[in-house]
Amino acid sequence: MTLRLSSAGESHGPALVAIVTGLPAGLVLDRDAIDGDLKRRQEGYGRSPRQQIESDRVEVLAGLRQGRTLGTPVALVVRNNDHKNWTWGMSPWPPEGDPTGKGTKPVTLPRPGHADLAGVLKYGHGDVRDALERASARHTAVHVAAGAVAKALLATIGIGVAAATVDEEALRANIDAARAERDTVGGVVEVRAHGVPPGLGSYATKDDRLDARLAFALMGIQAVKGVEIGDGFALAGLRGSQAHDEIRTDRRRDTNRAGGIEAGISNGEEIVVRAAMKPLPTLMKPLASVDLQTGQAASALVERSDVAAVEALAVVAEAAVAWELAVAAKEKFGGDAVGDFVAAHRAYVERIGWQ
Repeated sequence: MTLRLSSAGESHGPALVAIVTGLPAGLVLDRDAIDGDLKRRQEGYGRSPRQQIESDRVEVLAGLRQGRTLGTPVALVVRNNDHKNWTWGMSPWPPEGDPTGKGTKPVTLPRPGHADLAGVLKYGHGDVRDALERASARHTAVHVAAGAVAKALLATIGIGVAAATVDEEALRANIDAARAERDTVGGVVEVRAHGVPPGLGSYATKDDRLDARLAFALMGIQAVKGVEIGDGFALAGLRGSQAHDEIRTDRRRDTNRAGGIEAGISNGEEIVVRAAMKPLPTLMKPLASVDLQTGQAASALVERSDVAAVEALAVVAEAAVAWELAVAAKEKFGGDAVGDFVAAHRAYVERIGWQ
Protein backbone atom coordinates (compact mmCIF):
# COMPACT_ATOMS: atom_id res chain seq x y z
CA MET A 1 0.00 0.00 0.00
CA THR A 2 1.30 3.46 -0.89
CA LEU A 3 2.17 5.74 2.00
CA ARG A 4 -0.19 8.74 1.98
CA LEU A 5 -0.74 11.83 4.12
CA SER A 6 -3.72 14.17 4.29
CA SER A 7 -4.33 16.95 6.78
CA ALA A 8 -6.97 19.42 7.92
CA GLY A 9 -7.23 22.29 10.34
CA GLU A 10 -7.10 26.06 10.66
CA SER A 11 -4.61 28.21 12.53
CA HIS A 12 -7.05 29.17 15.29
CA GLY A 13 -9.50 26.29 14.93
CA PRO A 14 -9.90 23.56 17.57
CA ALA A 15 -7.12 21.31 16.27
CA LEU A 16 -4.91 20.18 13.42
CA VAL A 17 -5.47 16.67 12.07
CA ALA A 18 -3.44 14.30 9.88
CA ILE A 19 -4.35 10.90 8.52
CA VAL A 20 -1.45 8.64 7.59
CA THR A 21 -2.23 5.54 5.55
CA GLY A 22 0.07 2.83 4.25
CA LEU A 23 2.31 2.39 7.30
CA PRO A 24 3.39 -1.21 7.84
CA ALA A 25 2.20 -2.93 10.98
CA GLY A 26 4.58 -3.30 13.89
CA LEU A 27 6.40 0.01 13.55
CA VAL A 28 7.35 1.30 16.98
CA LEU A 29 6.60 4.99 17.50
CA ASP A 30 8.11 7.09 20.28
CA ARG A 31 5.73 9.75 21.59
CA ASP A 32 8.63 11.72 23.08
CA ALA A 33 10.41 11.79 19.73
CA ILE A 34 7.32 13.14 17.97
CA ASP A 35 6.71 15.73 20.69
CA GLY A 36 10.39 16.63 20.57
CA ASP A 37 10.10 17.55 16.89
CA LEU A 38 6.95 19.55 17.63
CA LYS A 39 8.86 21.44 20.32
CA ARG A 40 11.75 22.12 17.94
CA ARG A 41 9.30 23.59 15.43
CA GLN A 42 8.05 26.06 18.04
CA GLU A 43 11.53 27.19 18.98
CA GLY A 44 13.94 29.34 17.03
CA TYR A 45 15.20 32.88 16.98
CA GLY A 46 12.63 35.50 15.98
CA ARG A 47 9.46 33.56 16.81
CA SER A 48 6.23 35.28 17.93
CA PRO A 49 4.53 35.23 21.34
CA ARG A 50 2.10 32.57 20.07
CA GLN A 51 4.78 29.97 20.65
CA GLN A 52 4.45 30.73 24.36
CA ILE A 53 0.70 30.08 24.18
CA GLU A 54 0.95 26.76 22.36
CA SER A 55 2.64 23.70 23.83
CA ASP A 56 2.27 21.21 21.02
CA ARG A 57 1.76 17.55 21.87
CA VAL A 58 0.64 14.76 19.58
CA GLU A 59 -2.50 12.75 20.22
CA VAL A 60 -3.13 9.50 18.36
CA LEU A 61 -6.78 8.64 17.85
CA ALA A 62 -6.43 5.54 15.70
CA GLY A 63 -4.00 3.08 14.14
CA LEU A 64 -1.69 2.64 17.13
CA ARG A 65 -1.84 0.18 20.02
CA GLN A 66 0.62 0.37 22.88
CA GLY A 67 3.14 2.19 20.73
CA ARG A 68 3.00 -0.06 17.65
CA THR A 69 1.24 0.59 14.36
CA LEU A 70 -1.56 -1.77 13.36
CA GLY A 71 -1.24 -1.44 9.59
CA THR A 72 -4.41 0.66 9.55
CA PRO A 73 -4.74 4.45 9.12
CA VAL A 74 -3.05 6.44 11.86
CA ALA A 75 -4.90 9.57 12.99
CA LEU A 76 -2.71 12.31 14.48
CA VAL A 77 -4.06 15.38 16.29
CA VAL A 78 -2.32 18.52 17.53
CA ARG A 79 -4.61 20.81 19.56
CA ASN A 80 -4.62 24.60 19.21
CA ASN A 81 -4.49 25.97 22.74
CA ASP A 82 -5.15 29.47 21.41
CA HIS A 83 -8.55 28.34 20.13
CA LYS A 84 -10.05 29.15 23.54
CA ASN A 85 -9.56 32.83 22.65
CA TRP A 86 -11.22 32.32 19.25
CA THR A 87 -14.12 30.05 20.18
CA TRP A 88 -16.83 32.39 18.87
CA GLY A 89 -14.85 33.72 15.88
CA MET A 90 -13.70 30.26 14.67
CA SER A 91 -16.74 28.20 15.64
CA PRO A 92 -17.37 25.43 13.08
CA TRP A 93 -21.13 26.06 13.42
CA PRO A 94 -22.99 29.38 13.51
CA PRO A 95 -22.15 30.67 17.01
CA GLU A 96 -24.76 31.55 19.58
CA GLY A 97 -24.83 34.63 21.75
CA ASP A 98 -23.00 37.92 21.40
CA PRO A 99 -19.57 38.01 19.70
CA THR A 100 -16.75 37.50 22.19
CA GLY A 101 -13.00 37.01 21.94
CA LYS A 102 -10.91 37.26 18.79
CA GLY A 103 -11.88 36.85 15.16
CA THR A 104 -15.35 38.36 15.51
CA LYS A 105 -14.92 41.09 12.87
CA PRO A 106 -14.41 40.43 9.13
CA VAL A 107 -10.88 40.96 7.82
CA THR A 108 -10.87 43.15 4.71
CA LEU A 109 -7.23 44.30 4.47
CA PRO A 110 -5.23 41.71 2.47
CA ARG A 111 -1.48 41.43 3.08
CA PRO A 112 0.90 41.52 0.10
CA GLY A 113 2.76 38.22 -0.03
CA HIS A 114 0.08 36.18 1.75
CA ALA A 115 -2.85 34.11 0.46
CA ASP A 116 -5.29 36.85 1.52
CA LEU A 117 -6.27 38.51 -1.76
CA ALA A 118 -5.82 35.56 -4.11
CA GLY A 119 -7.69 33.35 -1.64
CA VAL A 120 -10.79 35.52 -1.35
CA LEU A 121 -10.89 36.04 -5.12
CA LYS A 122 -10.53 32.33 -5.88
CA TYR A 123 -13.04 31.02 -3.36
CA GLY A 124 -15.47 33.94 -3.29
CA HIS A 125 -14.96 34.68 0.41
CA GLY A 126 -16.10 37.95 1.89
CA ASP A 127 -13.79 37.65 4.89
CA VAL A 128 -10.04 37.28 4.38
CA ARG A 129 -9.88 35.11 7.51
CA ASP A 130 -11.64 32.35 5.58
CA ALA A 131 -8.47 32.11 3.45
CA LEU A 132 -5.67 33.06 5.81
CA GLU A 133 -6.51 30.54 8.54
CA ARG A 134 -5.69 27.49 6.41
CA ALA A 135 -2.87 29.24 4.55
CA SER A 136 -1.12 29.91 7.86
CA ALA A 137 2.07 28.01 8.63
CA ARG A 138 0.47 26.90 11.91
CA HIS A 139 -0.81 23.76 10.21
CA THR A 140 2.77 22.59 9.57
CA ALA A 141 2.73 21.36 13.18
CA VAL A 142 0.79 18.25 12.27
CA HIS A 143 3.00 17.69 9.22
CA VAL A 144 6.00 17.71 11.54
CA ALA A 145 4.27 15.01 13.59
CA ALA A 146 3.75 12.95 10.43
CA GLY A 147 7.38 13.56 9.47
CA ALA A 148 8.48 12.15 12.81
CA VAL A 149 6.49 9.00 12.01
CA ALA A 150 8.24 8.85 8.63
CA LYS A 151 11.64 9.17 10.32
CA ALA A 152 10.77 6.20 12.52
CA LEU A 153 10.07 4.10 9.43
CA LEU A 154 13.27 5.25 7.70
CA ALA A 155 15.33 4.47 10.80
CA THR A 156 14.42 0.78 10.50
CA ILE A 157 16.51 0.64 7.30
CA GLY A 158 19.31 2.93 8.48
CA ILE A 159 18.21 6.22 6.93
CA GLY A 160 18.50 9.41 8.97
CA VAL A 161 17.36 12.94 8.11
CA ALA A 162 18.50 16.21 9.70
CA ALA A 163 18.22 19.88 8.81
CA ALA A 164 19.74 23.19 9.86
CA THR A 165 19.75 26.84 8.85
CA VAL A 166 22.52 28.08 6.57
CA ASP A 167 24.86 30.66 8.20
CA GLU A 168 22.99 30.87 11.51
CA GLU A 169 25.16 33.58 13.06
CA ALA A 170 24.50 36.01 10.20
CA LEU A 171 20.81 35.06 10.25
CA ARG A 172 20.44 35.97 13.91
CA ALA A 173 22.16 39.31 13.41
CA ASN A 174 19.77 40.01 10.54
CA ILE A 175 16.80 39.09 12.74
CA ASP A 176 17.93 41.49 15.46
CA ALA A 177 18.20 44.33 12.96
CA ALA A 178 14.80 43.54 11.43
CA ARG A 179 13.11 43.36 14.85
CA ALA A 180 14.42 46.82 15.71
CA GLU A 181 12.94 48.14 12.46
CA ARG A 182 9.66 46.21 12.90
CA ASP A 183 10.38 44.19 9.78
CA THR A 184 10.81 40.50 8.87
CA VAL A 185 13.51 38.37 7.27
CA GLY A 186 13.88 35.09 5.41
CA GLY A 187 16.74 32.66 5.00
CA VAL A 188 17.94 29.32 3.69
CA VAL A 189 17.77 25.86 5.29
CA GLU A 190 19.57 22.69 4.29
CA VAL A 191 18.31 19.14 4.74
CA ARG A 192 20.63 16.13 4.59
CA ALA A 193 19.66 12.48 4.46
CA HIS A 194 22.28 9.77 5.06
CA GLY A 195 22.03 6.04 4.57
CA VAL A 196 19.83 6.30 1.48
CA PRO A 197 20.66 3.42 -0.88
CA PRO A 198 20.81 3.82 -4.65
CA GLY A 199 17.48 3.22 -6.33
CA LEU A 200 14.82 5.34 -4.64
CA GLY A 201 12.77 7.18 -7.23
CA SER A 202 12.87 6.61 -11.00
CA TYR A 203 13.46 8.29 -14.34
CA ALA A 204 10.46 6.42 -15.82
CA THR A 205 8.03 9.34 -15.44
CA LYS A 206 8.36 12.87 -14.10
CA ASP A 207 6.07 11.96 -11.20
CA ASP A 208 8.51 9.22 -10.15
CA ARG A 209 11.57 11.45 -10.01
CA LEU A 210 12.83 11.73 -6.43
CA ASP A 211 14.27 15.21 -6.94
CA ALA A 212 10.97 16.47 -8.37
CA ARG A 213 9.07 15.00 -5.43
CA LEU A 214 11.40 16.56 -2.89
CA ALA A 215 11.14 19.93 -4.63
CA PHE A 216 7.35 19.63 -4.68
CA ALA A 217 7.27 18.79 -0.97
CA LEU A 218 9.49 21.73 -0.01
CA MET A 219 7.72 24.21 -2.27
CA GLY A 220 4.50 23.16 -0.56
CA ILE A 221 5.73 24.72 2.68
CA GLN A 222 4.54 28.26 3.37
CA ALA A 223 6.98 31.05 2.38
CA VAL A 224 9.37 28.75 0.47
CA LYS A 225 10.20 30.35 -2.88
CA GLY A 226 13.16 28.32 -4.10
CA VAL A 227 14.59 24.79 -3.87
CA GLU A 228 17.88 23.32 -5.05
CA ILE A 229 19.31 19.81 -5.02
CA GLY A 230 23.03 19.50 -4.34
CA ASP A 231 24.92 22.43 -5.85
CA GLY A 232 21.75 23.40 -7.71
CA PHE A 233 21.92 26.81 -9.35
CA ALA A 234 25.72 26.97 -9.04
CA LEU A 235 25.97 24.06 -11.50
CA ALA A 236 24.59 26.28 -14.26
CA GLY A 237 27.82 28.29 -14.19
CA LEU A 238 30.13 25.28 -14.50
CA ARG A 239 31.30 23.14 -17.39
CA GLY A 240 30.29 19.49 -17.49
CA SER A 241 33.78 18.38 -16.54
CA GLN A 242 33.45 20.39 -13.33
CA ALA A 243 29.79 19.73 -12.55
CA HIS A 244 29.54 15.95 -12.28
CA ASP A 245 30.67 13.50 -9.62
CA GLU A 246 33.19 10.98 -10.92
CA ILE A 247 32.58 7.32 -10.04
CA ARG A 248 35.20 5.25 -8.23
CA THR A 249 35.68 1.51 -8.69
CA ASP A 250 33.61 0.91 -5.53
CA ARG A 251 30.79 2.94 -7.21
CA ARG A 252 31.01 5.73 -4.64
CA ARG A 253 31.98 9.38 -5.26
CA ASP A 254 34.55 11.78 -3.84
CA THR A 255 32.26 14.75 -4.55
CA ASN A 256 28.50 15.18 -4.24
CA ARG A 257 27.53 18.07 -6.48
CA ALA A 258 24.42 16.14 -7.55
CA GLY A 259 23.17 16.09 -3.97
CA GLY A 260 22.72 12.32 -3.97
CA ILE A 261 20.25 12.19 -6.86
CA GLU A 262 20.92 11.54 -10.57
CA ALA A 263 18.21 11.26 -13.22
CA GLY A 264 15.58 11.35 -10.49
CA ILE A 265 17.08 8.36 -8.63
CA SER A 266 19.07 8.29 -5.40
CA ASN A 267 22.68 7.30 -6.19
CA GLY A 268 23.78 6.23 -2.71
CA GLU A 269 25.47 9.46 -1.69
CA GLU A 270 24.09 11.78 0.96
CA ILE A 271 20.95 13.58 -0.23
CA VAL A 272 21.34 17.34 0.11
CA VAL A 273 18.42 19.72 -0.45
CA ARG A 274 18.12 23.44 0.29
CA ALA A 275 15.03 25.62 0.56
CA ALA A 276 14.92 29.41 0.42
CA MET A 277 12.32 31.16 2.58
CA LYS A 278 11.06 34.64 1.80
CA PRO A 279 10.50 37.21 4.58
CA LEU A 280 7.15 36.73 6.30
CA PRO A 281 4.35 38.93 4.91
CA THR A 282 2.75 40.08 8.18
CA LEU A 283 4.55 43.32 9.03
CA MET A 284 4.29 45.61 12.04
CA LYS A 285 4.83 48.45 9.54
CA PRO A 286 2.28 47.24 6.99
CA LEU A 287 2.59 47.65 3.23
CA ALA A 288 0.04 49.36 1.00
CA SER A 289 -3.12 47.42 0.23
CA VAL A 290 -6.83 47.97 -0.44
CA ASP A 291 -9.84 47.72 1.83
CA LEU A 292 -11.98 45.09 0.13
CA GLN A 293 -15.11 46.49 1.79
CA THR A 294 -14.72 50.11 0.68
CA GLY A 295 -12.41 49.78 -2.31
CA GLN A 296 -10.19 52.49 -0.85
CA ALA A 297 -6.41 52.41 -0.45
CA ALA A 298 -5.40 51.24 3.01
CA SER A 299 -2.60 49.61 4.97
CA ALA A 300 -2.52 45.81 5.09
CA LEU A 301 -3.67 43.74 8.05
CA VAL A 302 -1.43 43.77 11.12
CA GLU A 303 -1.63 40.52 13.09
CA ARG A 304 0.70 38.77 15.50
CA SER A 305 3.65 37.39 13.54
CA ASP A 306 7.20 36.13 13.76
CA VAL A 307 10.14 38.32 12.79
CA ALA A 308 11.57 35.16 11.28
CA ALA A 309 10.71 31.46 11.22
CA VAL A 310 13.75 30.09 9.42
CA GLU A 311 14.79 27.76 12.24
CA ALA A 312 11.23 26.48 12.37
CA LEU A 313 11.33 25.99 8.60
CA ALA A 314 14.36 23.72 9.07
CA VAL A 315 12.24 21.39 11.21
CA VAL A 316 9.32 21.47 8.78
CA ALA A 317 11.63 20.90 5.80
CA GLU A 318 13.26 18.00 7.62
CA ALA A 319 9.82 16.46 8.09
CA ALA A 320 8.88 17.04 4.44
CA VAL A 321 12.05 15.40 3.12
CA ALA A 322 11.67 12.50 5.55
CA TRP A 323 8.10 11.98 4.42
CA GLU A 324 8.99 11.88 0.71
CA LEU A 325 11.91 9.52 1.33
CA ALA A 326 9.62 7.26 3.36
CA VAL A 327 7.09 7.24 0.52
CA ALA A 328 9.82 6.32 -1.97
CA ALA A 329 11.23 3.64 0.36
CA LYS A 330 7.80 2.11 0.92
CA GLU A 331 7.24 2.02 -2.85
CA LYS A 332 10.61 0.32 -3.32
CA PHE A 333 10.48 -2.22 -0.49
CA GLY A 334 6.76 -2.64 0.24
CA GLY A 335 5.66 -4.82 3.13
CA ASP A 336 2.48 -5.04 5.20
CA ALA A 337 4.59 -5.68 8.31
CA VAL A 338 7.69 -3.71 9.22
CA GLY A 339 9.75 -6.91 9.23
CA ASP A 340 8.86 -7.48 5.57
CA PHE A 341 9.90 -3.90 4.76
CA VAL A 342 13.26 -4.34 6.48
CA ALA A 343 13.88 -7.76 4.91
CA ALA A 344 13.16 -6.44 1.41
CA HIS A 345 15.61 -3.60 1.95
CA ARG A 346 18.27 -6.03 3.18
CA ALA A 347 17.76 -8.33 0.19
CA TYR A 348 18.01 -5.39 -2.21
CA VAL A 349 21.27 -3.95 -0.85
CA GLU A 350 22.74 -7.46 -0.83
CA ARG A 351 21.72 -7.92 -4.48
CA ILE A 352 23.41 -4.72 -5.61
CA GLY A 353 26.39 -5.29 -3.31
CA TRP A 354 25.96 -1.97 -1.55
CA GLN A 355 27.80 -1.28 1.69
